[in-house]
Amino acid sequence: MLEKLNRINLLYDFYAPLLTERQQQALHLYFSENYSLAEIAGEYNTSRQAVYDLIRRALESIENFEEKLGLYKTFNYQQELLAEADQLLEQESLKKEDLKRLQKIIADLRSSSEQ
Repeated sequence: MLEKLNRINLLYDFYAPLLTERQQQALHLYFSENYSLAEIAGEYNTSRQAVYDLIRRALESIENFEEKLGLYKTFNYQQELLAEADQLLEQESLKKEDLKRLQKIIADLRSSSEQ
């Protein structure tokens, strides 16, 4: 559940500007401020069902954006490479194959940034 929430929050960070203002606000209130559907409905002077539908459509939109643009996938890939590079650099002495791996990581990061 926490992993899903983290994913939604990252997707929101990437794609919020592509959502309507109302969708942005609803997602922010629901996922970041931990408002209930009833509380959001009170803010918007609408029904819980309308808020639920708004949030569902907004989530569908950011999932569609991710499917087309892949920013979340690229971000995760880059984070994995950086973590591996950090691990290599924490060693007291680097072997020749470690240096080659670091060069490959840098090349992969550059390549992923250009896509």
